[in-house]
Amino acid sequence: MDQRIINLYDEYTHSGISRKDFLKKLAILTGGTAMALTVLPLLENNYAAAAETHDEALSLENITYPGTEGEMKAFLAKPKGKKHLGAVLVIHENRGLNPHTIAVTKRVAAAGFLALGVDALSPFGGTPADEDKARELIGQLDPDKNLQNYLKGLDYLRKHKDGNGKAGCVGFCWGGGMANKLAVNDPELLAAVAYYGAQAKTEDVGKIKANILLHYAGLDERINAGIPAYEAALKLHHLPYQLFIYEGVNHAFNNDTSPTRYNEAAAKLAWGRTIDLFKAKLS
Repeated sequence: MDQRIINLYDEYTHSGISRKDFLKKLAILTGGTAMALTVLPLLENNYAAAAETHDEALSLENITYPGTEGEMKAFLAKPKGKKHLGAVLVIHENRGLNPHTIAVTKRVAAAGFLALGVDALSPFGGTPADEDKARELIGQLDPDKNLQNYLKGLDYLRKHKDGNGKAGCVGFCWGGGMANKLAVNDPELLAAVAYYGAQAKTEDVGKIKANILLHYAGLDERINAGIPAYEAALKLHHLPYQLFIYEGVNHAFNNDTSPTRYNEAAAKLAWGRTIDLFKAKLS
């Protein structure tokens, strides 16, 4: 697919451009409204394509835990009958806790961890089915309260009866940025993995205690612009980190429900590196 179309979709999903304006621009790029409507399903997520897990081996549960103002909703997954597990907080994209993020949470659990997918939109009643509405609500979250809600999620995991007290996090897109923020704000965090997420502020990098793993897409110019300063700060403070740029792939390359951006080879390589870090630091 024309890279300009993918870039337009990225702009639409990460800025204030309206759906009406997006469709107008898409029609110009594709040669007309009819073709734009044909291309649109290839750009939008198809949750039926989410990777399957062997749920029969997992214990799955919708839970709540105390947030800054009311209960936070979350999806908890773990291997059945297992205890003393390392814990991983899974942080969704800017669409909320949707079927794709739930599938990712299950995959983390299937790898041998206590996994918690938190719904950041709990203060609004939870993630709506309408992705445009979910993105709108994400923009309305109070940043400080949202951060505290995730920190409380990590505290919940550390105290869980089936955990071993060790916790890490993994986030994607909006969640990747949150993973970097958690690394700055939680000195007990042992591992933070950020997929194509906004970098931490350079002046805050010295607060990080966790091992950092950063996955970036080679074609993701918007996010990649922040790499040099972040990496320089990580080096300056002599922090343990790994940074990988997967050439020729797009933002959201891990999302197997996004047919035009998903890249199986890059996703598998990045996932293997992610699980290896969690096994090394949380087991």
